[in-house]
Amino acid sequence: MMKCLALDDEPLALEIIEDFVAKAPFPMQVKTFENAALALRYLQEEPVDLLFLDIKMPDITGIQFLKSLKHPPMVIFTTAYEEYAMDGFNLDVVDYLLKPIPFERFLKAVTKAQEYQQVSQPKSMEYDYIFVKTEYKIIKINLEDILYIEALKDYIKIYTNNQPVLTLKSLKAFESRLPKDKFMRVHRSYLVAMNKINSVERNTVMIANQSIPISEGYRDKFYDVITKYS
Repeated sequence: MMKCLALDDEPLALEIIEDFVAKAPFPMQVKTFENAALALRYLQEEPVDLLFLDIKMPDITGIQFLKSLKHPPMVIFTTAYEEYAMDGFNLDVVDYLLKPIPFERFLKAVTKAQEYQQVSQPKSMEYDYIFVKTEYKIIKINLEDILYIEALKDYIKIYTNNQPVLTLKSLKAFESRLPKDKFMRVHRSYLVAMNKINSVERNTVMIANQSIPISEGYRDKFYDVITKYS
């Protein structure tokens, strides 16, 4: 089920999206909002896969709204104004739909979003790799190559046997995609691969000559796990 949110100041535009979602050949559900503040509050409380976003609205533009999100979902712009297409490209949105939107064009856009969702969010228990979006491309990372992951404000940095990878995602969201028996949180800013730990001393984990702190909030659980194998 793809969970969607639609934000538009025109009720008719929202009704059309609701109708199109109901006709989609794969499971989708949509929550609609005419008010940007209410939509933002909903996004802060509920996970959403795809955001249909109008660009010209009275209180805030869709572009401003998107830039205000720390961890935005996939986005499809819906607008009557063709001149904002380049902004959509620069913001790396999934698609840009011009009103009035034909159903065939809507279907093409949401199919693209579904394909991206399947590629970027595999079930970690069934895969030994993961796909990560970085800049304007999606790269594959083998789980076995991951050493540790560090949170850097709105980004995370994935340290591997090769070169580090920077992606716009929270550490919590990334952790949910990884096998819990192979990766463990040791600090609010660090997630480590258990099989890459070289040593543990007091409040520090050593991985590939890198010292990683173990914070008090994660210490007991971490030691409970490693003592099982000692």
